[in-house]
Amino acid sequence: MSQSRFNHVFLTQRTSLLRTLERMVNNHSTAEDLLQETYLRVTRALSERAIDHLEPFVFQTARNLALDHLRARRIHSRTMVDDVPQELVHSIAAPTSSAEDAAHAEQLLERLNVSLGQLSARQQRIFILSRLHGHSYQEIAEELNVSLSTVQKELKLIMSICIGVADRLNAN
Repeated sequence: MSQSRFNHVFLTQRTSLLRTLERMVNNHSTAEDLLQETYLRVTRALSERAIDHLEPFVFQTARNLALDHLRARRIHSRTMVDDVPQELVHSIAAPTSSAEDAAHAEQLLERLNVSLGQLSARQQRIFILSRLHGHSYQEIAEELNVSLSTVQKELKLIMSICIGVADRLNAN
């Protein structure tokens, strides 16, 4: 199967693929991103092996990417919400906080910075990619060439360290 044949199939099915992805992820921008990733993945697959039934392969690739995205989003949102106690969320200084609240928040950030600085380089990278850049667990795993479960375990450990720091500060 040639790249030009795939390009023809992709362009012919683009609208249908995009609609399918939009229905799955309920977001046009994300669907566009997944459509581009589909194109790249199928192009890569074609360079590695022959694909007999190209159209179903393209749709299945798009569907799998959408399911991976939804799974990662669900895990990420569950981790963001479930791993952080509500009292910690509410203790973060708001712009209208008192000077005491602001000092408490600054002290918390300083202690978090020290604790996070003691993490391994990989753990720090995972934390930054996840919490600061908003990357999905799958994206992090691919970028760092580690398993998805490694990313999940490392983030769970990192979050427990953060919670421990907050608990110790709040106990004082």
